[in-house]
Amino acid sequence: MTVAIEMGHTTAGAPAALDLEELLATRLLVQGNSGSGKSHLLRRLLEQSAPWVQQTIIDPEGDFVSLGDRFGHLVIDAEEHTERGLQSAGERARIHRVSTVLNLEGLDAENQMRRAAAFLGGLFEVARDHWYPMLVVVDEAQLFAPAVAGEVSDEARKLSLGAMTNLMCRGRKRGLAGIIATQRLAKLAKNVAAEASNFLMGRTFLDIDMARAADLLGMERRQAEAFRDLERGQFMALGPALSRRPLGLRIGPTETSPRNGTPRLMPLPEAALEDARAIILAAPPPETVRPQRRSSPDLLDQLMAAKSAALEIRPEAVEPPISAEDLAERRERVDRVLRAVLAQPDAGFRVIGVLYQEFVVRCRIEGLASVVPDLPEFRRMLTRARAGLGSDMAGDDAWQDVSVRASLLPEDMQGVFMMIARAAKEGWPCPSDAAIARAYGSHSLRRARRLLTYIEEQGLIVCQLDGVGRRTVTLVELAWATAPGDPNAEEAEQGSLAV
Repeated sequence: MTVAIEMGHTTAGAPAALDLEELLATRLLVQGNSGSGKSHLLRRLLEQSAPWVQQTIIDPEGDFVSLGDRFGHLVIDAEEHTERGLQSAGERARIHRVSTVLNLEGLDAENQMRRAAAFLGGLFEVARDHWYPMLVVVDEAQLFAPAVAGEVSDEARKLSLGAMTNLMCRGRKRGLAGIIATQRLAKLAKNVAAEASNFLMGRTFLDIDMARAADLLGMERRQAEAFRDLERGQFMALGPALSRRPLGLRIGPTETSPRNGTPRLMPLPEAALEDARAIILAAPPPETVRPQRRSSPDLLDQLMAAKSAALEIRPEAVEPPISAEDLAERRERVDRVLRAVLAQPDAGFRVIGVLYQEFVVRCRIEGLASVVPDLPEFRRMLTRARAGLGSDMAGDDAWQDVSVRASLLPEDMQGVFMMIARAAKEGWPCPSDAAIARAYGSHSLRRARRLLTYIEEQGLIVCQLDGVGRRTVTLVELAWATAPGDPNAEEAEQGSLAV
């Protein structure tokens, strides 16, 4: 059965239909400057397809939360939940086939990227039995799949870009149909944009964006100027779900509207200057103690409530209290799981989000779900494990001092510093560039050398080369020094430093 979604009318006045089944197989890219009607287009598509397919919207500005009242979408305020909680929410949303809106409003750019990546990871990693068809709409996609590094940390960018790449490159087999919208094609990662086969291009003014839009639609460069003349709500369409040739269309009306409508001009209030002065420059109100935030709502409860009419819910069994000995034994098993994850050949070069997902799955298989650490604690465990530190070392007083010094560095460099510190404490040869690069999660030997230079510039270590080119690293103030080591040695020769 073919499901045709009416998007509006063509410039010739004929109905403009979108083949929903074809869209699920081929994905969609929407471009348009602010004010071009891009969000209106997404809203129309979501409203028209809501009765036919499960949906989720990654919403950085809270524009789509109104869908909850009219179409029953579960609105998840990401600010109130941890990354691990959002990953679980993504899994449960797919299992119970609940349409959702992930509202990222109120978070800074880095936390938006981290939480969106966690939620998308949950959608992506769900078991095969729950690979139901699903539209995944990402508004302002250039924020989550940037073409170049920005002001956020490199780890957050890798997590977000990895999740977006999974959605667009590997999501189809899992039933996920990515619909990404952006104001600037030039700011969107090319490998993400290139996976779309359907395009809706709205008004844009920059030459580089017009040129990319024309290329994607198969238009000649001289025709790219036409994108400047498009009106609000007008788009050029192309793709197997839309039209085999570039087609102009105008998006139809929607049943819901965003919370913040288009600004309207209105007259200024009439007020005397002295009255305005008294109001504007009045003493600020006294500071009050900020009330403690109420506990975050449980997403599972919300999802179950949304499907209570169709599902029979069993209360989860309450585990009996765990003794200190059993808890220690379980933590030791968790450490073994972590070592098994890191023992894989490519573990040193995979992003933390992917490692964490595999770690959680392995812990569940081992029956350790009740003691699985959250993502921040996993990062700390990973830093210690990559440095080769056991729990006994981590509790040593000298290592407490090393940990304090490591905290002066960016999080992704701390494992490298602690690995060098361990080699210095044990009197082992200085790790090679290859070993340092692996601990950092990179294949680049040049980056490893830059890392050492940066750590030295922070006053934490001193690097020296002897007459035959072997490197020694000394920790400032601790007087720990590595034995001379060959910077160009193969990583396999650094066996004593392996996790």
